[in-house]
Amino acid sequence: MKPFFVAVSFAAIVLFGAAEAGEIQYLQGLNNPDYHRIESETLERPFHIFVRRPEGYDATEREFPTVYLLDGGITFPLLAAYYRYLSLSGDVPDAIIVGVSYGTDDFQFGNLRGTDFTAAAPDRDHYGGAPRFQEFLESEAMPFIEENYRSDPDRRIIFGQSLGGQFVLYSALTKPELFWGHIASNPALHRNLPFFLENHGNKKITSSRVYVASGSEDDDRFRRPALAWIDYWSSQTETPWALKTVTLEGETHFSAAPSAFRQGMGWLFDDE
Repeated sequence: MKPFFVAVSFAAIVLFGAAEAGEIQYLQGLNNPDYHRIESETLERPFHIFVRRPEGYDATEREFPTVYLLDGGITFPLLAAYYRYLSLSGDVPDAIIVGVSYGTDDFQFGNLRGTDFTAAAPDRDHYGGAPRFQEFLESEAMPFIEENYRSDPDRRIIFGQSLGGQFVLYSALTKPELFWGHIASNPALHRNLPFFLENHGNKKITSSRVYVASGSEDDDRFRRPALAWIDYWSSQTETPWALKTVTLEGETHFSAAPSAFRQGMGWLFDDE
């Protein structure tokens, strides 16, 4: 396991252990997040959902943009607290942050990101579960959030890193209207790139926006397919969404997520 994931996974263990003990309130950057366990009927297994409400949430009746973080067991403690720093300087709007977590890094104990986040691939039998995971988000996770929180259904945002980034692009290509904002950090397209170089019948122009970041120091096996995706879609005269692509100078495969999150959120809301 990479050192980055070891460190952040340990932080997540400490964080969630504290949550059970009622001490998470002292991690004030997380604003005392809520925890929900969703037993998915679509996928027949549980997901752990963490929700950070923006400061001032209870003082207003308005709805908020909502960011869904894939790999939430790692990205939620990392980016929900980082979001607080960014909000202090006005770099991001007030938003609800939702972490969608497996609760483990081990596929034997339920982390099926290699299935859930991917389109089919010729050399990976376990790839190809993205349609069902998308159904889980659309029919179970997002309705739950929007029924229980003042979440604006017209300002849904999805963030994913690596294979999570692949799912972000899968969603943008197959159901571009499901999320208004898409942030893909170092999308891992190395086993099924051809799928992502097709339109999949979505020629209608939507209001959706897609931000794709590739670290300059990303592993070559990830970097080259990501650049191929960027080159292809940047050359199209018509896409279903507005597109912004960037190279994050000096960022590696695992270091890019915070920069992609900050810059992606800034671009999504630049006009607002």
